Amino acid sequence: MSDDAAKALRTITGSSRFEASDEKYTVAQAATELASVFPSTSVGREDACRIFTAIGTPNFQLRITWSLDDSAPTGAPASKFTVLKMGERTDAATEKAYVFFACRSPKLLGSPSAAHIAIGVEYWGMPKDPQDNIKALKNAYATVAHSFSLAIAKELRCDKNGGLPPKPVLDPA
Repeated sequence: MSDDAAKALRTITGSSRFEASDEKYTVAQAATELASVFPSTSVGREDACRIFTAIGTPNFQLRITWSLDDSAPTGAPASKFTVLKMGERTDAATEKAYVFFACRSPKLLGSPSAAHIAIGVEYWGMPKDPQDNIKALKNAYATVAHSFSLAIAKELRCDKNGGLPPKPVLDPA
């Protein structure tokens, strides 16, 4: 996880301490699972990682998922999302964000076309009132989603890191 993502997690959770997830939740494992089902896009969203606040602190869980889509996203997202200029598209809200990117890689066999990958970061629990922290929360979720997306793109060896920038771009599209 990037330094920017670590700071973003503090904005999202209010904590800087976290519990370890199950050992199966690694970037390498998520990339391996994604590559093993490509080019099928019928797998739905799969868990890549879960982030928990430390024991003894208020309970908070983030779920990071991956999915394969048929194509780049089209149409407008729900009104709660702000569209950002990362990858094919990034949608950020106060309790979730999705980064969509295209990946061509020797690790993704079985199709001459690019894989359209979606990485999601979602708060797992009852929605909370963002109060006056809307922009900071949207940026924080987008930053965590970018960090994990870039790590997956690098693990898969996507051409040009799937078009993802080295740092999150938080400017609205």
